[in-house]
Amino acid sequence: MTLLRTRGLTAGYGPVTVLHGLDLEVAEGEIVVILGANGAGKTTTMRAISGTIPRAGSVEFEGHDVHKSAPDAIVRAGIAQVPQGRGTFPELSVEDNLKVGAFVRRDGGGTIGTDVLRWFEVFPRLAERRSQRAGSLSGGEQQMLAIARALMSRPKLLLCDEPSMGLAPLITQELFQVLERLNKEEGLSVLLVEQNANLAMHMADRVYLLETGRIVASGSAAELSADDSIRKAYLGF
Repeated sequence: MTLLRTRGLTAGYGPVTVLHGLDLEVAEGEIVVILGANGAGKTTTMRAISGTIPRAGSVEFEGHDVHKSAPDAIVRAGIAQVPQGRGTFPELSVEDNLKVGAFVRRDGGGTIGTDVLRWFEVFPRLAERRSQRAGSLSGGEQQMLAIARALMSRPKLLLCDEPSMGLAPLITQELFQVLERLNKEEGLSVLLVEQNANLAMHMADRVYLLETGRIVASGSAAELSADDSIRKAYLGF
C-alpha cells in the first residue's frame, strides 16, 4: 500500500522556486532514499512534505490530501521529521526533549513515559544522560536524541534529513542500524536524504536522484547501482 504520494510538488523560498513538480512515493514498510548534490532540493523536499514551507501540488498520506495541513496536523497524521542540523532544544534535558516529541499525542502521560523508557533502551547513551542538557551532548548523541524525539510521536513515516552529517563513521553506522531494525521489526517507513550514497544505497529499497529540483532517475538500489552512467555521475562509486 502506498503510504506517501506527491504529485507535482513545487516549493521554494520567496520568489525562488526550488522544487519543480516532484512525483514520488513511499510504500508501507519501505526505506526510500533521495540522493543529490548540494543545492539539488533534498532538504526543501523534506520541508515541503512536512508542511514547514509553502508548497503547491498534491501531498497524500494514507490516501488523504494533507498539502494544506499545518505541520502539527501532519505529525498527528503520522509523519515525523528529523531535520538537518538535529534541532534539539539545547537548554532542555534529554528526557524533556523526548517528552516534547510527544506534544501532538492525545493518549495520556502514562504511555508517554513508557515510550521514553523504550527509546532509552534503544539508545542507552541517552539513558545515561537523561538529566543532562541536550546542548552538552556530543554530535552523535544529539542525533540519537533527534531521532528518538521524532519517534516519540509514534509515526508511520520518518523523514530523516542528512542524519550522518558531521558524525564519525561508527556513530553513523550505529544510527543506520537502528533505522534498519525499526524498519524490519516494526514496519516503520523511512524517507531518507543522505550525502553518503554508498551507505544509503545499501539500506534502500528504492532511490530517487534529484538534480536542480527535478527527479532525473528512480528505481531500486540494485537497478541504479548497475547503471554505469548513474553510478559515476551521482553515486560516486
